Amino acid sequence: MKRRAIAVWSGTGKEGKGVVSTQSQILSKTPYSFSSRFENGSGTNPEELVAAAHAGCFSMKLAFVLNAAGFTPDEIETHCDITLEDGSIKESHLKVNARVPGITKEKFAEAVLDAKANCPISKLYNTNITHEAVMS
Repeated sequence: MKRRAIAVWSGTGKEGKGVVSTQSQILSKTPYSFSSRFENGSGTNPEELVAAAHAGCFSMKLAFVLNAAGFTPDEIETHCDITLEDGSIKESHLKVNARVPGITKEKFAEAVLDAKANCPISKLYNTNITHEAVMS
């Protein structure tokens, strides 16, 4: 399976602007800029998108782990805070709150550790990155 997103940027890093679109079109020419990334301007930014991806991936993986252990969660709510410092992502902090009937605190803690270690976005942080470059 492959998924695709497209980013188009015009101008300088500070004064320029860009848009991002996803294959599903859930994001379609969604604006982003220096202001939306480093200030409080409108639009999205890469770190916000990474946070959404990590929270969503972790929640789904946790549901799979819980189900494999014989539990069905009523709800899993995950907040993800991405910390960008000195030009790099320093931390992805997950905060999960779940309603899982019949589970013990210990079993839930084990499931959370499993999901954190094994969701694809968590694994992405240590991945091989390839690229193609074309000038037009």
